[in-house]
Amino acid sequence: MSKELVAKSVEELAPLIEKREVSSLELTKAVLDHAETLNDTVNAYVSFRRNKAEKEAEQADKEIASGNYKGMYHGIPMAIKDNIYFKDEVTTMSSKIHGEFVSDYDATVISKMREAGIVFTGKLNMHEYAWGITNNSPHFGPVRNPWNLEKIPGGSSGGSGAGVAADMTVATLGTDTAGSIRIPSSSCGIVGLKPTFGRVSKYGCYPLAWSLDHIGPMTKTVKDAAGLLEVIAGYDPNDPTSANAPTEKYSSKLTGDVKDLVIGINEEYYFKNVDAGVENLVRQAIKTLERQGAKVEKVEIPALQYSEYAELVTSLSEASAIHHRDLQKRPDDFGDDIRLLFELGELFSSVDYLQAQQLRRQLKQDFHKAFEKVDVLMAPTLPVMPPDIGSDFADLNGKQVDLIDNFIRFMGPCNLAGLPAMTLPCGLKDEMPVGLQIIGPAFHESTVLNTGYAFEQTNPLKGRKPKIASPVK
Repeated sequence: MSKELVAKSVEELAPLIEKREVSSLELTKAVLDHAETLNDTVNAYVSFRRNKAEKEAEQADKEIASGNYKGMYHGIPMAIKDNIYFKDEVTTMSSKIHGEFVSDYDATVISKMREAGIVFTGKLNMHEYAWGITNNSPHFGPVRNPWNLEKIPGGSSGGSGAGVAADMTVATLGTDTAGSIRIPSSSCGIVGLKPTFGRVSKYGCYPLAWSLDHIGPMTKTVKDAAGLLEVIAGYDPNDPTSANAPTEKYSSKLTGDVKDLVIGINEEYYFKNVDAGVENLVRQAIKTLERQGAKVEKVEIPALQYSEYAELVTSLSEASAIHHRDLQKRPDDFGDDIRLLFELGELFSSVDYLQAQQLRRQLKQDFHKAFEKVDVLMAPTLPVMPPDIGSDFADLNGKQVDLIDNFIRFMGPCNLAGLPAMTLPCGLKDEMPVGLQIIGPAFHESTVLNTGYAFEQTNPLKGRKPKIASPVK
């Protein structure tokens, strides 16, 4: 029974817990047993908190038994990316420098999740300081993709992506500065949602680049993502970038009806230099939604041609400012890959940075114009497939191309513009999942989620899961 339990999504587990057919403690123990068994293979966790998790689960069971059921996530066990603070517990950022850092407060998202009755099973591996896309950590070892253990899981939230895909956590959160929710979600065949900038508080999350950072759900299903967004969204005065905008009951908006939805396609940027197999699956997904009544319209977003430069200058400059003191005092304590990036970030001038912000403003305006004509944009999440662990290159239709450049190419524009963007699986290529990216106007997460939900109902993976995950019954 325990193997069947850990394979389930939150939307499947919640009614069982609410009706007390399954206890939170039973589920938590099953998830922890499974995760501890697999962790030497996948390396998704950097630490477990079994004793605390079991006490939290017991408390959830008491609350539910007394008639105080708090909603979909009550009693659900989850591990969390290790750059999000827990009060009085170590948060390492997968680094040597912060290897023993202990916060004296909970991150806002953790406080909200505690209020919702979520149980925390441990902390998840990530690329050091969230500044990379391979999750090949020099301090904690590489995370392995559950679909193929020789492949990278994507990053920086690689432990989160691999953990959900391998049923080592029922759901989780990732952080996204240049794709770090969507890259591992696509690579590991799960749902990843980067909300609108300011929709979810970042207070208590170690920053990578202040003006680009986001926190969002990484889950097994779209409904799970919608439910988790309900838990974590909302204004927070502790976060100066938090948006005082109304939130919604996102899960109630999932009708699956896309009749008359207008899907925008930008050929010049989002379908240029894409793996042929990836492109085919994404275009098939769009046709699937057309058959459900959606319409397709081509759109132009001219400033996209400058987005890679603007994202690079912005992220490198802000990240280097954050780590400037440690880079001067403890350069050898950084991993080689991220130390080089921080050093590069110190080379940009104030003119470079401000020009990047002007380009960014134009990009926002161009997206805004596009969304006057369409409801969502659709594109591949990644233009290439995940390579082997240790490789700096990816295969693009037989040609070796730079991995980082290509993994963030379709990611950065949404961070620059602060737009909500979700990835969900749209099929398999060579037994590895491919992601479909859905982008919406600011604060229109409901539209993005419902579009994804409509496609998800077609069962694009045909029930397939990584072999090392628990079998679906």
